[in-house]
Amino acid sequence: MSKGEETKTRIIQQAAELFNQQGYAGASISDIMRVTGLHKGGIYNHFPSKDDLALQAFDFAIARVTQHTTAAIRSKHHAIERLEAMIEVFAGFVDNPPIQGGCPLLNTAVESDDAHPALRDRAQKAMNAWRNLISQIIQKGITKGEIRSGVDADEIATIIIATLEGAIMMSKLYGDAIYMQRVTNHLKQYIYSYKN
Repeated sequence: MSKGEETKTRIIQQAAELFNQQGYAGASISDIMRVTGLHKGGIYNHFPSKDDLALQAFDFAIARVTQHTTAAIRSKHHAIERLEAMIEVFAGFVDNPPIQGGCPLLNTAVESDDAHPALRDRAQKAMNAWRNLISQIIQKGITKGEIRSGVDADEIATIIIATLEGAIMMSKLYGDAIYMQRVTNHLKQYIYSYKN
């Protein structure tokens, strides 16, 4: 990796944490300069705009989350075990997030609602990928006889995601992991209720 590529990667990593903690609108170019130690020209040498940097920083943050999820489910072969591993990964994000500031998908989805269409599009794509992963695990589990037939995979995916994201939000809001612990216990019982 060239020195320029290393610098660009470092800017993306530092901006990802900054945006995830302060929000895209809340983080100014001055803030980006402060965390990277670079002048405005040094940043714009690698990124044509703050918007472009924000998109790349979001992609970096989501890649971190995906790496943790993929690593957790890789060694699991039963659908219920894979879903449980995914729940455990997100439970760990309360105390040990893959990127500082909480869940980048939740943060970006809330902030980009109407104000930032490009970020909103990226958040939707990331959410679709997560929903599809859960749905595929469930569908494969149905095919292998591990999960009861006739269940709605997308409905289960929606409930798992919404419940986990809500627990992350509440745990962060109150500074107390009990909310995630409660949700983790509930979701494990929920997914086990579909075991064949």
